Amino acid sequence: MAKPSGASFTRRAPDNITEELVAVLSSKASFEFKALFDIIFSNLRERNAASGGEEMLRLRAYEKLQSLVSQGAVKKTVTGIVKKYKGVPGPLLALSAEQKILRVDWNQKALDKAAANAIA
Repeated sequence: MAKPSGASFTRRAPDNITEELVAVLSSKASFEFKALFDIIFSNLRERNAASGGEEMLRLRAYEKLQSLVSQGAVKKTVTGIVKKYKGVPGPLLALSAEQKILRVDWNQKALDKAAANAIA
């Protein structure tokens, strides 16, 4: 049977990759993608949030980084063949605050769900 029209995907959890990108790029340093990814990958592994394989994670991180560049939260500087990324403080601060609110809401929903399951 066909899926009913109008059904859509909803975000299930806060985006771990974007959270890490924002956290790392909030420093005043600029990074090449390889170095940036190495930091993000190690941070995600520490949080036990790196899933789907390293290459898939690399592709997702690059896609998220380009999205942040297009939003104006990250500045991309190209010198010859070297591309460096540096966070723009204002937009990154706003994005970080938005993500913290989303994380708090997500954690509260998880606690409410656990409490409801414990009662039932």
